[in-house]
Amino acid sequence: MKKLIIIFIAIALTGFIETTNAQKHSFSFKGTEFMLDEKPFQIISGEIHPARIPAEYWRHRIQMTKAMGCNTVSAYIFWNYHEISEGVYDFKTWNRDLANFIQIAQEEGMWVILRPGPYVCAEWDFGGIPTYLLKITDIKIRCMDARYMNAVENYLTKLAEIIIPYQVTNGGNVLMLQIENEYGSFGNDRNYIKALSEIWRKNGITIPFFTGSEQKDFDLAYQMNPGVPVFSSETYPGWLTHWGEQWARPDTTYLMKEVRFLMDTKKSYNLYVIHGGTNFGFTAGANSGGKGYEPDVTSYDYDAPINEQGQPTYKYYALRNLIGSFLPKGSKLLEIPKPINTIEIPEIQMNVFTSVWSNLPEPIQSVQPVPFETLDQNQGYMIYKTKLIGYKSGKLIVTELHDYATIFLNGNYIGKLDRREGIMSIDLPKSDIKYPELEIFVEGMGHINFAQHMIDRKGITDRVTLNGMTLMNWEIYKLPMNEEYISNLKPSENIEKHGVFFKGVFNLKDLGDTYFDLSNYAKGVVWINGHNLGRYWNIGPQYRLYCPASWLNQGINEIIVFDSHITEPKSISGKKSLE
Repeated sequence: MKKLIIIFIAIALTGFIETTNAQKHSFSFKGTEFMLDEKPFQIISGEIHPARIPAEYWRHRIQMTKAMGCNTVSAYIFWNYHEISEGVYDFKTWNRDLANFIQIAQEEGMWVILRPGPYVCAEWDFGGIPTYLLKITDIKIRCMDARYMNAVENYLTKLAEIIIPYQVTNGGNVLMLQIENEYGSFGNDRNYIKALSEIWRKNGITIPFFTGSEQKDFDLAYQMNPGVPVFSSETYPGWLTHWGEQWARPDTTYLMKEVRFLMDTKKSYNLYVIHGGTNFGFTAGANSGGKGYEPDVTSYDYDAPINEQGQPTYKYYALRNLIGSFLPKGSKLLEIPKPINTIEIPEIQMNVFTSVWSNLPEPIQSVQPVPFETLDQNQGYMIYKTKLIGYKSGKLIVTELHDYATIFLNGNYIGKLDRREGIMSIDLPKSDIKYPELEIFVEGMGHINFAQHMIDRKGITDRVTLNGMTLMNWEIYKLPMNEEYISNLKPSENIEKHGVFFKGVFNLKDLGDTYFDLSNYAKGVVWINGHNLGRYWNIGPQYRLYCPASWLNQGINEIIVFDSHITEPKSISGKKSLE
């Protein structure tokens, strides 16, 4: 998402919604005001994402949002988090249980706005679109490409079944639903937006739709669609951070000025985000702006009013005081919920467990390298291996490497390539071996989630050349680093080269949230009791990974660290905060 996008977009509503059942509600507009049960209603919303928050903490985060003064929660729904493989959907397990999330919000007296995509951006991998579509070499997304739209309709049809009973028209708390997201910054196909709305309508969704703070922004929206309300769907308290940057810490002066304007003028708005959460596993996305490829860090703290671990920040108190000052005389905000318990964990001694090279699957033969998605893999890692016939040394170029690689010649580490830094070539030294063996160990990081470069396949996406000659006849090893792969790792004492798994065991008497400190390591992934905490990278700014208490055990716990560079075990400890 980009700040330059105009986010004050007129609401596209479809008539007055009303029911006769006393348990149900009406939600409509009258002139430029939203009307809830025929009374003017200002939406004061805070954005939270169920997929980025442990389900055990949903209620706490919703209570925190309400205690800051919000009456609504807005939630992105990530298509690729719920269609876990092509045609296989999960709306029931852990933090995929959307019905439970909506119901908790209703129990807490909060209205809900849903933003289900199919595209969401949100710094989420591929903007929420499933990567199996990238197997189709000429796929076009976010348009009327029949192959894309077929997948979209299957998803929306499944999701509609979850939403229907929670619509405000059916006695639920879901007020509105967003059609697509930030579409004006990508395309101009009105038929596409119309088709999405028609899919929702024919599947029983009857609530209003919307598409997307100074007075001039609202004036523009009024001109575009006179006589309907406008809604600031993304008022930013914070901002995102990429690997290699400093933590984003936006000044709050403009934020407070903007929110005061919104409150003074009784305009509806959504704080994006009030609480960010965490990009667990391989869910973080990436941008591709003027700086090239920019992968997002694992934390989605976002410098939000409620931090990654669920604690109020100075922004929270400032906004709470401001919003609270507009309450009717005699009213007051709810008490702020008690914070979640945090713990420190003393140094954990790690040991070499095994290596990638001791856990290779059967290779796939390919004349030229192919991207991950062609082989039904999303992210993780792959090894591309070939014999050098002809040239044996010189300039090696990997054309369109996505995204990071370590290079080995005859088992010896030569160096790294990094798309983020634009490093796509390396010099191979001379070898005395007749047919030297080249191995390119590639890590796929977040798929680009914004703008015109979203067709972003992972791995070696074109070719490899040595002194201009294209290298042929490859063996490809899939290393998805998913739950199945990690659970089936075989121990090995034969650690020949980079690509090592380390293991540690620690005992806990009391449980609480913690942040595992990876500052002794270089680049890789961490698992706690089988749960993927996400990526770490010593270029910063993030050196600690958040672990919720629900992933820890009273008693024995196991931590596994994979590192692309470190070959000797280093200790790890648990801290109480991100920094």
